Amino acid sequence: MDIIKMENIVKLYKSGVIQVEALKNINFNVVSGEFVSIMGPSGSGKSTLLNVIGCLDKANSGFYELAGHKVNKVSDGKMSEIRNEFLGFVFQNFHLLPNLSAQKNVEIPLIYRGMNAKMRRELSEKSLELVGLKERMHHLPSQLSGGQQQRVAIARALAGSPALILADEPTGALDSKTGNKIMELFTELNKEKGITIVQVTHEEDIAAFGSRTLRLVDGEIVSDKRN
Repeated sequence: MDIIKMENIVKLYKSGVIQVEALKNINFNVVSGEFVSIMGPSGSGKSTLLNVIGCLDKANSGFYELAGHKVNKVSDGKMSEIRNEFLGFVFQNFHLLPNLSAQKNVEIPLIYRGMNAKMRRELSEKSLELVGLKERMHHLPSQLSGGQQQRVAIARALAGSPALILADEPTGALDSKTGNKIMELFTELNKEKGITIVQVTHEEDIAAFGSRTLRLVDGEIVSDKRN
């Protein structure tokens, strides 16, 4: 079953009188349970593509379906609902709130879902246990290492049982050893839990953890290969 379907996706940006085509006729599908890496040089459109996939931005034209929802045909409010229900995000710089414990950070997307406190607590504990941090659940981000902070971010992404996790340079702020451990966790979540993952990275060795690598150049897909 395809969780992502994209046909002829075009994304334009305007800078004064100049119009830039950030994405050009993007066509690709992601099957549920895949682990896809998106690579490309700076300015290739990979972050723009991730933003469109993540319902953070809309394409100017083309067809995009996420988990059965025709995203390009819905209102911004509905797109926000789809994003909150079906997606989990992991960012390069963790994006944890410094004054909240690991557990409270994990609970944030569940609050937006209107979930009660008891269920939020149970799900956040379960997610932190899954990434090996249950014993650190009451620690503030400043009391955790970079790798542990990224694990909290992954737990936050997992807490709502998303159909898809989107990761933007998830190892970019980590040393290589810690980065590899994070990727091993992603691989475990993908293979053992069946979680679909799409990551953007500029590192070949990080991309290789995925089962498939998509390469962009100047807003176009130039390669789509199995690893």
